Amino acid sequence: MTDERRKDAERSKHELRTDLNAAQLETLGDLERFGWQLKFVRRPMFQPSIPVVFDGDRNTFAILEADGNLNQHPPFDIRSD
Repeated sequence: MTDERRKDAERSKHELRTDLNAAQLETLGDLERFGWQLKFVRRPMFQPSIPVVFDGDRNTFAILEADGNLNQHPPFDIRSD
């Protein structure tokens, strides 16, 4: 069975953006000019959503804080494919 457990993989870019607030959307727009992409949004139980962005080369990831700041040292690791 090869069902994808990560539901965000199936969501469109527009659907992912609906989880972002105005400050995060503004920062994301600036980052996209430099090749960064919103890849998925983590949704921990009983906590705010965490948007995860990757640089164009897929070497670096960061999270968009609620205030729109880019956190390049998030408190978790991302698995490599």
